[in-house]
Amino acid sequence: MEYIDLGHIGLLIGFLLILVGFWGVLTQKNIIKIIVGFSILDTGINVLIVSLGYVKGKTAPIIDNAVAQTGYHDVSASVVDPVPQALVLTAIVIGFGVTALMLSYAMKLYKAKKTLEINKYNDLKW
Repeated sequence: MEYIDLGHIGLLIGFLLILVGFWGVLTQKNIIKIIVGFSILDTGINVLIVSLGYVKGKTAPIIDNAVAQTGYHDVSASVVDPVPQALVLTAIVIGFGVTALMLSYAMKLYKAKKTLEINKYNDLKW
């Protein structure tokens, strides 16, 4: 029996989180639930990017004794590419900032209308 490796599990979880996030953003009527759906979507995209950068049998891109023990003369042959990890780290920080901004807008909207249901906001509707 063949087992699913870690890279495929990460891809599957990433796609599932993206689907759940899209579902939350598109079907919910409460602004807080929409923001939570966006955060789940953002997390799924980050998991997907990290899973795409995963290479079986290689170590983290930190030059230490673990890299020397692999027996490779070329260090780049024994470590994974650090660019996806750096992109995800940047995306996490940006995601926190965007989520904080959305929550502050939700607070302002609640103070103005005393509700978080998007059907009650008809100021910009035709």
